[in-house]
Amino acid sequence: RVCNVNIGDETVQIVCGAPNARAGLVAPLAKVGAVLPGGFKIKQAKLRGVESQGMLCAAAELTISDDNEGLMELPSDAPIGLDIREYLALDDQIIELGLTPNRADCLSVRGVARDLSVAFDERLCEIETPAVDAAVTDELPISVEATAKCPRYLGRVIKNVDLSRPTPRYMRDRLERAGLRSIDAAVDVTNYVLLELGQPLHAFDLDQLTGGIVVRDCREGEVLTLLDGTEQVLQQGTLVIADHEKPLAMAGIMGGSGSGVTSTTSNLFLESAFFAPQLMAGRAREYGLHTDASHRYERGVDSQLQRQAMERATQLFLDVVGGEPGPVSEVQSESDLPINEAVLLRASQIEAVLGVPIESAEVERILIGLGFWVVGHDQGWLCTAPSWRFDMGLEVDLIEEIARVIGYDAIPARRIVGALNPIPVPETRRLMRQAKNELVARGYFEAVTFSFVAPELQASFDPDISPIALKNPISTDLAVMRTSLLPGLLKAVSHNASRQQSRIRLFETGLIFLPRGSGTEQISMLGAVVSGLRDVEGWSSEKVAADFYDLKGAVEGLLANLGDRLAFQPGVFPGLHDGQSASISIDGQVIGRIGTVHPAVCKAMGLPGNTAVAELLQSAVTQVAMPAYADISKYPETRRDLALIVDESVPSGDVLSVVEDSAGRLLTKLDLFDVYQGPGLEEGTKSLAIGLTFQDQSRTLDETEVSTAINQVLDSLREKLAIELRS
Repeated sequence: RVCNVNIGDETVQIVCGAPNARAGLVAPLAKVGAVLPGGFKIKQAKLRGVESQGMLCAAAELTISDDNEGLMELPSDAPIGLDIREYLALDDQIIELGLTPNRADCLSVRGVARDLSVAFDERLCEIETPAVDAAVTDELPISVEATAKCPRYLGRVIKNVDLSRPTPRYMRDRLERAGLRSIDAAVDVTNYVLLELGQPLHAFDLDQLTGGIVVRDCREGEVLTLLDGTEQVLQQGTLVIADHEKPLAMAGIMGGSGSGVTSTTSNLFLESAFFAPQLMAGRAREYGLHTDASHRYERGVDSQLQRQAMERATQLFLDVVGGEPGPVSEVQSESDLPINEAVLLRASQIEAVLGVPIESAEVERILIGLGFWVVGHDQGWLCTAPSWRFDMGLEVDLIEEIARVIGYDAIPARRIVGALNPIPVPETRRLMRQAKNELVARGYFEAVTFSFVAPELQASFDPDISPIALKNPISTDLAVMRTSLLPGLLKAVSHNASRQQSRIRLFETGLIFLPRGSGTEQISMLGAVVSGLRDVEGWSSEKVAADFYDLKGAVEGLLANLGDRLAFQPGVFPGLHDGQSASISIDGQVIGRIGTVHPAVCKAMGLPGNTAVAELLQSAVTQVAMPAYADISKYPETRRDLALIVDESVPSGDVLSVVEDSAGRLLTKLDLFDVYQGPGLEEGTKSLAIGLTFQDQSRTLDETEVSTAINQVLDSLREKLAIELRS
């Protein structure tokens, strides 16, 4: 459309495609040269060959609201030619507050004003909410079955409302500047009271309700279609507002579409309730929802606010859409309502914590201004927190309030004076730190992974354990508590390997979580992983892949002080290669596992094929072996090396055990220094090269003694393991 637009001092031609552009409409105009939000500059241009000298604007283009359906329509008496910023007061300041979860009382204008009145020592102008007299006798029966979850519920019938009436301009402006879109008069009034007082409200279409209101837990299999159009299968424990036939709303979260108000609604039932925050916490997230109501109820709404909010909303309904209110119906369980206990605040403790004394009059002004009930005490004051504060259970909480209002910058800085006595480090912690340092010295990096893992990945390593499932997982990949450190470490390896890291060595210390009856057992574990190259790339090093034995050497180094008490036994473990895995034990007690990751797991996770892992109890690492002292012999050692032909199925540990048992008391050192398989050996065999060192404390050994010991070793190996000397 080509529009001739009166802008006060002249008439300009504007080309406009908005569907509601019409003669007589009053709308905002951006003149040539104006810059709209987002940096869009208006220029004179031709549209389809027609000159356009500006742009008529939608509300969204001015960032007043998100309405982009057509031009923003202003009242017919709006002054032509006046700056739109002046007319709509757009140059006011909007302050966005980042509140911590304990300050839900400041999720309203009154809550913020209350705090500011104390900070600036100004009188708080309370919102007057006189009781609205009933014009009709209509009431809806209310029954609260779940009193612990809903200790207070108020309802009121309002008949003969006219929801075709528009929301007043002042109310729409304030809602939109607070980030809420104006919808209709009924929703706008409840949202207005929400922002003004902090009490969520909900309006039902009275004619859609059957019988009365019942506040109860949902029943198995109940389904509710919400106002946003989504259909939710209600989960056990979800509190609902229902009538005598069906659920109407998810309490404290969102109403249902079947009982919601529409433009044709003529009779309302207005709800104002208190829901226990500890029982509402996380409930909305279970359904993937987050609403203004759930945000407040989870953090805690003032348990004494419901009647005031009801009266305020009723008056606004009468002012905006008319109607005839009935009496307020209320059901409450006094024993289930929160009670704030008195806390002793000592004057001496204020100075001890803040470092400066605070005048008694100032302490009382601050606390009384914040709504506390303050009674004098011989040590200071007995203070009872107001109903809108759920976080004032300790003396230090009260001191923090005083410091916050005074201003931390107003408290002078003082040098801390006091004795700094060293605290002895527990032996177990020292040993754990020592173990970490040893791993770092071996080229390992410490990793910290999530305590939550994917169920499928967890099952790869502990298929027989049912892990503890999270009620509200961050994602499906983090849905259960870990029963092993290995899944998290391997995810870290996969992440690094996909980013061209050719040598990966990681370790982690942390808790695993095992279900035990109705509870959970937490066990401290140490996990490690090697993958990729054995050595750091360099001109003097070969590109040799790390393997099981590199990691086994690291574990042996950690537990070296245990000596012969440490043993590795071949074992079969889920997720690990059958022929390349072993249990780790101390004195026959299994304390961990070690092995090469199974090829199927490597393929599924995108791991290098030579990835090896180990996991053991932290308590094993922190065991202290009592040192045994012995004189160093002044007589020479005698060493003999043996190359043995062994069946490849025989573990080298078994071979060394037989050698040690049969060599006699003169054997002082035993080393396995080479393992060979390949040409020159029969298929299915391997060659083990071991070094035996003999020594006596009192004399030099002769050749006969050493040869006798060697023959005893060979006879035992031949008899017990069918091992022959390699020719």
